[in-house]
Amino acid sequence: MQQKPARSRILDAAHTLMLTVGLARATTKEIAKAAGCSEAALYKYFTSKEELFVSVLKERLPSLGPLLSRLTAEPGEHSVEENLTEVARQAALFYEQSFPIAASLYAETQLKRRNDEAMRQMGMGPHMPIRALDAYLSAEQAAGRISPGADTFAAASLLLGACAQRAFAYDASEKGTPPPLDTFAPSLARTLLRGISPTDPLS
Repeated sequence: MQQKPARSRILDAAHTLMLTVGLARATTKEIAKAAGCSEAALYKYFTSKEELFVSVLKERLPSLGPLLSRLTAEPGEHSVEENLTEVARQAALFYEQSFPIAASLYAETQLKRRNDEAMRQMGMGPHMPIRALDAYLSAEQAAGRISPGADTFAAASLLLGACAQRAFAYDASEKGTPPPLDTFAPSLARTLLRGISPTDPLS
């Protein structure tokens, strides 16, 4: 059986280690070892652990960016409710899978500062999906499918905030599991729309 390319092996190893031991403890040395390559080889593909972290988020986790870009470019293709339901579904999956990886950042102040600075330099960060969803909602607002008085940035923050909250807020509950995605996503979309839909919605 043909071995995967080195870059794919590095991403797979980084994803596994970041998920099992956390971002703070997943060193480039350990990642390279798990990928079956040298640390020098790892740096041929990724300039830093932060860049590797971003690549894991973009290439190994559910992707929210392309969906939001497509919706912004093509508002009106489906109903706003259908679109927001799909955004909520993808966002909930992304946060569910990324939270265990990124949580260790908050335990080490210096590591988080370095990661935040690297994210800024790469034009990335957890605020970017909010901006992208705001852009989509603004496009729908211009098309008359969102109330002209609605704060689209606040609406985007509410939807994505709820999806992020689902990833970690239910471990201590009676069931120990988050609300089912099949009911959570459409319910969240409908509830948000009640506050931002025009009086005579076109959607």
